[in-house]
Amino acid sequence: MCAGLLMAPTSRIGTGQPPSIATMSKFENHWSAAEIAGHACEVFRPSKANPHGFVVIYLHGVHQTSLRDKDPFNKNFEAHGLTVVAPRSGATWWADRLTPHFDDRLTPQSFVRDKVMEFIENEFDAVPPRVALLGTSMGGQGALRISYQYPDRFPIVAALSPAIDYQIRIQEGDEILTEMYGDPERGRQDTALLHVFPLNWPRHQFFCCDPLDYRWFDSSDRLKMKLGSMGIPHETDLETSAGGHGFEYYNAMAERAVDFLADALERERLRIV
Repeated sequence: MCAGLLMAPTSRIGTGQPPSIATMSKFENHWSAAEIAGHACEVFRPSKANPHGFVVIYLHGVHQTSLRDKDPFNKNFEAHGLTVVAPRSGATWWADRLTPHFDDRLTPQSFVRDKVMEFIENEFDAVPPRVALLGTSMGGQGALRISYQYPDRFPIVAALSPAIDYQIRIQEGDEILTEMYGDPERGRQDTALLHVFPLNWPRHQFFCCDPLDYRWFDSSDRLKMKLGSMGIPHETDLETSAGGHGFEYYNAMAERAVDFLADALERERLRIV
């Protein structure tokens, strides 16, 4: 069962200390802590929620950086009245593999697919297609992969700098991924690129990557070519450059990504009326 919201502000993830005054976001009070199936989560509540109850699930990157002080995201969540649920998985790549680094009985992917969605329904009375996925880097590839596997449940996805070819990390000796997959080829077979199904896909997908992001750009470019060759509608930005890989780039693309999600959520609402 999902635990309810804990209304006390959370400490800064990864430090155990509250944000300093110098780095305090004006949106700090919009964030609160929650626990879902025994795992930590953060929740953003806008001042005035969208009347249709739209919710965004944010999947963090490998460094597990919170959005609570990332105002380029927060001001756009606030502007669109979007509630945001940001679960924590550790550096587990949101994979559908059991790992003791997350949970002995629940995979990171099933956590999002089942437990986080259950929490959202119970707390905010929101069900698909009123829920969208957003992710950065590790979380970007996770968001894409989950939406490709479950396009009816997750028809809306936006990924910033998605680290799609994460078999690279296995080749480099990533401990968690190596434990989960064993070898790079098993990892490659589970990447978002190989979960695209030509007859069933998310109706709204956007992904972007800085051309200077030498590590992950090529996989985004290949995904764009694959979707194009299959005739699958998608939006991309593989031209804008704003610092390579990291929050300098994510912040620069935040408005584009959140606008995309808000527009897609509204279009889905109108589609089913």
